[in-house]
Amino acid sequence: MIEIKDLKKEDVGRWVEYMPAHNEPEMGRIKSWNDTFIFVVYKCDNKWVDFKNYTGCATSPEDLSFVS
Repeated sequence: MIEIKDLKKEDVGRWVEYMPAHNEPEMGRIKSWNDTFIFVVYKCDNKWVDFKNYTGCATSPEDLSFVS
């Protein structure tokens, strides 16, 4: 789980793993966040350098962890 209150602007672009209850894990990069969700880019046609140009999906912080 990632704590939204602990996120800093340096966390934009960090790799995370989405661990849903009923699907396969998925890797993505943090684009932004608000008080409720972390917006993660999961698909960008493997153009990860340009991930900021893609739509971030609202993801519950309880389902995310940082990738080391």
